[in-house]
Amino acid sequence: MRLDKLIEQELLTSRKEMKQYFARKQVRIDGQVEMNASRNVDSLLHHIQVGSDCLYTDHVYLLMNKPAGVVTALKDEKHTTVTQLVASVDQRETLYPVGRLDRDTEGLLLLTDNGQLGYELLLPEKKVEKTYEVWVNGKLSEADRLAFQAGIMFHGGEICKPAKLAILDASDKMSHCLLSIQEGKFHQVKKMFLSRNVKVTRLRRIRMGPLSLDSQLLRGGYRQLSYPELMKLKPYFK
Repeated sequence: MRLDKLIEQELLTSRKEMKQYFARKQVRIDGQVEMNASRNVDSLLHHIQVGSDCLYTDHVYLLMNKPAGVVTALKDEKHTTVTQLVASVDQRETLYPVGRLDRDTEGLLLLTDNGQLGYELLLPEKKVEKTYEVWVNGKLSEADRLAFQAGIMFHGGEICKPAKLAILDASDKMSHCLLSIQEGKFHQVKKMFLSRNVKVTRLRRIRMGPLSLDSQLLRGGYRQLSYPELMKLKPYFK
Protein backbone atom coordinates (compact mmCIF):
# COMPACT_ATOMS: atom_id res chain seq x y z
CA MET A 1 0.00 0.00 0.00
CA ARG A 2 1.22 3.54 -0.66
CA LEU A 3 2.75 4.87 2.51
CA ASP A 4 0.95 8.23 2.35
CA LYS A 5 -2.42 6.55 1.84
CA LEU A 6 -1.74 4.19 4.75
CA ILE A 7 -0.95 7.10 7.07
CA GLU A 8 -4.10 8.99 6.04
CA GLN A 9 -6.22 5.86 6.44
CA GLU A 10 -4.84 4.57 9.73
CA LEU A 11 -4.14 7.87 11.51
CA LEU A 12 -7.15 9.68 10.02
CA THR A 13 -5.02 12.62 8.97
CA SER A 14 -5.58 15.30 6.37
CA ARG A 15 -3.24 15.48 3.39
CA LYS A 16 -1.46 18.41 5.03
CA GLU A 17 -1.02 16.58 8.34
CA MET A 18 0.31 13.51 6.55
CA LYS A 19 2.98 15.60 4.79
CA GLN A 20 4.02 17.13 8.09
CA TYR A 21 4.99 13.69 9.42
CA PHE A 22 7.45 13.37 6.55
CA ALA A 23 8.72 16.93 6.93
CA ARG A 24 9.44 16.27 10.61
CA LYS A 25 11.14 12.96 9.73
CA GLN A 26 8.72 11.03 11.92
CA VAL A 27 8.09 8.27 9.37
CA ARG A 28 10.33 5.24 9.70
CA ILE A 29 10.46 1.98 7.76
CA ASP A 30 12.47 -0.79 9.41
CA GLY A 31 13.97 1.80 11.72
CA GLN A 32 15.14 4.13 8.94
CA VAL A 33 13.69 7.57 8.21
CA GLU A 34 11.57 7.36 5.04
CA MET A 35 10.93 10.42 2.88
CA ASN A 36 9.26 8.69 -0.09
CA ALA A 37 5.54 9.16 0.53
CA SER A 38 4.59 6.95 -2.43
CA ARG A 39 6.65 3.95 -1.29
CA ASN A 40 4.81 0.63 -1.39
CA VAL A 41 4.78 -1.02 2.03
CA ASP A 42 3.30 -4.07 3.69
CA SER A 43 3.45 -4.69 7.43
CA LEU A 44 4.19 -8.37 6.76
CA LEU A 45 7.49 -7.24 5.23
CA HIS A 46 8.17 -3.86 6.83
CA HIS A 47 8.08 -2.35 10.30
CA ILE A 48 6.06 0.83 9.68
CA GLN A 49 6.26 3.52 12.35
CA VAL A 50 4.87 7.06 12.35
CA GLY A 51 5.83 8.90 15.50
CA SER A 52 4.96 6.47 18.29
CA ASP A 53 2.36 4.61 16.21
CA CYS A 54 2.97 1.32 14.39
CA LEU A 55 0.83 0.91 11.27
CA TYR A 56 -0.47 -2.30 9.72
CA THR A 57 -1.71 -3.25 6.27
CA ASP A 58 -4.16 -5.95 5.22
CA HIS A 59 -3.26 -6.94 1.66
CA VAL A 60 -4.04 -10.30 0.11
CA TYR A 61 -1.68 -12.25 -2.19
CA LEU A 62 -3.09 -15.36 -3.85
CA LEU A 63 -1.17 -17.95 -5.86
CA MET A 64 -3.61 -19.62 -8.27
CA ASN A 65 -3.33 -22.61 -10.59
CA LYS A 66 -5.47 -21.19 -13.37
CA PRO A 67 -7.39 -23.83 -15.34
CA ALA A 68 -8.00 -23.75 -19.08
CA GLY A 69 -11.35 -22.24 -20.06
CA VAL A 70 -11.26 -19.47 -17.44
CA VAL A 71 -10.50 -15.91 -18.50
CA THR A 72 -8.00 -13.60 -16.80
CA ALA A 73 -10.41 -10.73 -16.28
CA LEU A 74 -12.56 -9.12 -13.62
CA LYS A 75 -15.79 -9.50 -15.59
CA ASP A 76 -16.86 -11.46 -18.64
CA GLU A 77 -20.35 -12.06 -20.02
CA LYS A 78 -19.60 -15.50 -21.50
CA HIS A 79 -16.89 -17.17 -19.42
CA THR A 80 -15.93 -17.75 -15.80
CA THR A 81 -13.27 -15.31 -14.61
CA VAL A 82 -10.31 -16.03 -12.33
CA THR A 83 -11.71 -13.75 -9.64
CA GLN A 84 -14.90 -15.83 -9.57
CA LEU A 85 -12.79 -18.81 -8.47
CA VAL A 86 -11.85 -16.94 -5.29
CA ALA A 87 -13.98 -17.67 -2.21
CA SER A 88 -15.91 -14.78 -0.67
CA VAL A 89 -13.72 -14.84 2.45
CA ASP A 90 -10.68 -13.98 0.31
CA GLN A 91 -12.38 -11.44 -1.94
CA ARG A 92 -11.39 -7.78 -1.96
CA GLU A 93 -13.05 -5.02 -3.95
CA THR A 94 -9.72 -4.24 -5.65
CA LEU A 95 -8.50 -7.83 -6.12
CA TYR A 96 -7.13 -8.35 -9.61
CA PRO A 97 -4.85 -10.71 -11.59
CA VAL A 98 -1.27 -9.56 -12.22
CA GLY A 99 -0.83 -9.86 -15.98
CA ARG A 100 -2.92 -12.21 -18.07
CA LEU A 101 -3.03 -15.75 -19.36
CA ASP A 102 -5.03 -16.71 -22.46
CA ARG A 103 -8.31 -18.51 -21.81
CA ASP A 104 -6.84 -21.87 -22.86
CA THR A 105 -3.58 -21.36 -20.93
CA GLU A 106 -3.13 -22.95 -17.51
CA GLY A 107 -0.86 -22.38 -14.58
CA LEU A 108 0.59 -19.80 -12.24
CA LEU A 109 -1.32 -16.59 -11.71
CA LEU A 110 -0.85 -14.05 -8.92
CA LEU A 111 -3.90 -12.19 -7.67
CA THR A 112 -3.58 -9.30 -5.25
CA ASP A 113 -5.17 -6.07 -4.12
CA ASN A 114 -1.73 -4.42 -3.95
CA GLY A 115 -1.85 -2.51 -7.21
CA GLN A 116 1.63 -1.04 -6.89
CA LEU A 117 3.20 -4.49 -6.61
CA GLY A 118 1.39 -5.69 -9.71
CA TYR A 119 2.54 -2.61 -11.61
CA GLU A 120 6.18 -3.20 -10.67
CA LEU A 121 6.06 -6.87 -11.68
CA LEU A 122 4.76 -5.95 -15.13
CA LEU A 123 7.22 -3.14 -15.91
CA PRO A 124 9.27 -4.11 -19.01
CA GLU A 125 12.46 -2.71 -17.50
CA LYS A 126 12.13 -5.08 -14.52
CA LYS A 127 12.63 -8.01 -16.94
CA VAL A 128 10.57 -10.37 -14.81
CA GLU A 129 11.15 -13.79 -16.36
CA LYS A 130 8.20 -16.09 -17.01
CA THR A 131 8.64 -19.81 -17.71
CA TYR A 132 6.10 -21.93 -19.56
CA GLU A 133 5.74 -25.65 -20.03
CA VAL A 134 4.77 -26.10 -23.67
CA TRP A 135 3.52 -28.96 -25.83
CA VAL A 136 3.54 -28.55 -29.63
CA ASN A 137 2.33 -30.72 -32.51
CA GLY A 138 5.67 -31.32 -34.19
CA LYS A 139 9.35 -31.96 -33.71
CA LEU A 140 11.57 -29.30 -32.17
CA SER A 141 15.30 -29.28 -32.85
CA GLU A 142 18.55 -27.52 -31.98
CA ALA A 143 17.82 -25.10 -34.81
CA ASP A 144 14.64 -24.03 -32.99
CA ARG A 145 16.53 -23.54 -29.74
CA LEU A 146 19.04 -21.30 -31.48
CA ALA A 147 16.27 -19.36 -33.21
CA PHE A 148 14.60 -18.62 -29.86
CA GLN A 149 17.95 -17.66 -28.40
CA ALA A 150 18.56 -15.20 -31.24
CA GLY A 151 15.09 -13.64 -31.00
CA ILE A 152 12.05 -14.87 -32.91
CA MET A 153 10.75 -12.61 -35.68
CA PHE A 154 7.00 -12.45 -36.25
CA HIS A 155 5.34 -11.89 -39.61
CA GLY A 156 5.56 -8.15 -40.19
CA GLY A 157 9.09 -7.85 -38.82
CA GLU A 158 8.46 -7.56 -35.07
CA ILE A 159 11.33 -9.18 -33.19
CA CYS A 160 11.04 -10.77 -29.74
CA LYS A 161 13.75 -10.53 -27.14
CA PRO A 162 16.04 -13.59 -26.85
CA ALA A 163 14.31 -16.48 -25.10
CA LYS A 164 15.51 -19.71 -23.51
CA LEU A 165 14.10 -22.92 -24.99
CA ALA A 166 14.82 -26.25 -23.31
CA ILE A 167 13.58 -29.29 -25.27
CA LEU A 168 12.50 -32.07 -22.90
CA ASP A 169 11.17 -34.53 -25.48
CA ALA A 170 10.77 -34.44 -29.25
CA SER A 171 9.14 -36.72 -31.79
CA ASP A 172 7.65 -36.20 -35.24
CA LYS A 173 4.16 -35.69 -33.81
CA MET A 174 4.80 -33.99 -30.48
CA SER A 175 7.43 -32.08 -28.55
CA HIS A 176 7.52 -31.08 -24.90
CA CYS A 177 9.65 -28.13 -23.79
CA LEU A 178 10.22 -25.27 -21.37
CA LEU A 179 10.29 -21.68 -22.60
CA SER A 180 11.48 -18.67 -20.58
CA ILE A 181 10.74 -15.13 -21.77
CA GLN A 182 11.03 -11.63 -20.31
CA GLU A 183 8.21 -9.89 -22.13
CA GLY A 184 4.49 -10.38 -22.67
CA LYS A 185 3.33 -9.58 -26.16
CA PHE A 186 -0.20 -10.56 -27.20
CA HIS A 187 -0.34 -14.36 -27.75
CA GLN A 188 3.45 -14.24 -27.76
CA VAL A 189 4.28 -17.85 -26.91
CA LYS A 190 1.86 -19.29 -29.46
CA LYS A 191 3.07 -16.93 -32.17
CA MET A 192 6.71 -17.73 -31.44
CA PHE A 193 6.15 -21.42 -32.04
CA LEU A 194 4.00 -20.78 -35.10
CA SER A 195 6.95 -18.93 -36.58
CA ARG A 196 8.82 -22.25 -36.29
CA ASN A 197 6.00 -24.11 -38.06
CA VAL A 198 4.56 -25.89 -35.04
CA LYS A 199 1.35 -25.22 -33.12
CA VAL A 200 1.00 -25.07 -29.34
CA THR A 201 -1.43 -27.74 -28.15
CA ARG A 202 -1.09 -27.12 -24.42
CA LEU A 203 0.46 -24.26 -22.46
CA ARG A 204 1.08 -23.93 -18.74
CA ARG A 205 2.96 -21.19 -16.89
CA ILE A 206 5.08 -22.64 -14.12
CA ARG A 207 7.15 -19.65 -12.99
CA MET A 208 6.84 -15.88 -12.78
CA GLY A 209 9.83 -14.05 -11.37
CA PRO A 210 10.65 -15.63 -7.99
CA LEU A 211 7.29 -17.44 -7.75
CA SER A 212 6.78 -21.05 -8.85
CA LEU A 213 3.58 -22.99 -9.45
CA ASP A 214 2.66 -25.13 -6.44
CA SER A 215 2.45 -28.73 -7.63
CA GLN A 216 -0.03 -29.44 -4.82
CA LEU A 217 -2.57 -26.95 -6.14
CA LEU A 218 -5.39 -28.51 -8.12
CA ARG A 219 -6.50 -26.72 -11.29
CA GLY A 220 -8.66 -23.83 -10.23
CA GLY A 221 -7.23 -23.94 -6.72
CA TYR A 222 -5.37 -21.17 -4.96
CA ARG A 223 -3.71 -20.36 -1.67
CA GLN A 224 -2.20 -17.41 0.16
CA LEU A 225 1.45 -16.76 -0.59
CA SER A 226 3.70 -18.10 2.15
CA TYR A 227 5.93 -15.68 4.04
CA PRO A 228 9.09 -16.94 2.24
CA GLU A 229 7.34 -16.40 -1.11
CA LEU A 230 6.28 -12.90 -0.13
CA MET A 231 9.83 -12.14 1.01
CA LYS A 232 11.04 -13.04 -2.49
CA LEU A 233 8.78 -10.26 -3.81
CA LYS A 234 10.19 -7.65 -1.43
CA PRO A 235 12.57 -6.19 -4.07
CA TYR A 236 9.47 -5.22 -6.10
CA PHE A 237 8.06 -3.08 -3.27
CA LYS A 238 9.14 0.37 -4.47
